[in-house]
Amino acid sequence: MSASKGIRFEDTRFWVTHRHREYGPFDYEWSEDLRGIELHYQGTKFGEVCSVHELFADMREFGLPMRVVEVACVVFGSSLLGITGGFNSQERQEMLIDTLREFNCDDYLSGGQGTRD
Repeated sequence: MSASKGIRFEDTRFWVTHRHREYGPFDYEWSEDLRGIELHYQGTKFGEVCSVHELFADMREFGLPMRVVEVACVVFGSSLLGITGGFNSQERQEMLIDTLREFNCDDYLSGGQGTRD
């Protein structure tokens, strides 16, 4: 049986497992002018980070569970902050773990059973 909850990474892509169902891939890529970062779900752009103070994202069209959206946003935010901040991979991983805990998403860390659905 697959894990009830978790996050799986492959290069820049990641998947969120929620209630034994995997959602993704979530991914990002730099905009053509390299001034922004485009956010994607299953290859479809749903948002863009234009600057530290400007972000647009709308995932309604995908009909994802709110908990999946919450976890994906925390992962995106932490990952992109680490990348643009020049953190090494160990620092980015530590920041992701801390951020997931801060936003009560730590039940997705190990893929184990959690208390929040």
